[in-house]
Amino acid sequence: MKRVLTIWAALGAVYVALEILFRGRSHPAMLIVGGLCGVLVGAINQRPGFYRAPVIVQAMIGALIVLAVEFVSGCVLNLWLGLGIWDYSNLPGNVLGQICPAFGLLWFLIMPLAIWAEDTARWLIWAYECAVYGKTEKPPDIAPYSLKSVYKDFIFGR
Repeated sequence: MKRVLTIWAALGAVYVALEILFRGRSHPAMLIVGGLCGVLVGAINQRPGFYRAPVIVQAMIGALIVLAVEFVSGCVLNLWLGLGIWDYSNLPGNVLGQICPAFGLLWFLIMPLAIWAEDTARWLIWAYECAVYGKTEKPPDIAPYSLKSVYKDFIFGR
């Protein structure tokens, strides 16, 4: 559980940082939403049928997960609670102003980064625990690999 919370916090922070970088602002709730996206994508990425799938398939599934989380979160945070964190109602193809095809495509394109970040974070947490606490449990199935290699597989197929 501690690992999941650590990954949640780390990937939530990355999500917030990306929002600030690209939008110029974020909201504290996005730490929770972004972390949840990372944890959910990471959870299915631990299943051999998923991580053995072509990266493009992993990216499609991951993007759908993020869109689902954003839609539910948007309905709660923006429509129900009225926080106005985001509003895509002026973009074509939007659903209740909470998700839209343009951002679905963006999530698809950055999903290899998200998968790599979650795998790397999971491996680093395991390595830290082994070094500091002498844990000897089985390491994660996927050792670190380069971000360049995952995008190469994404573009050229694997």
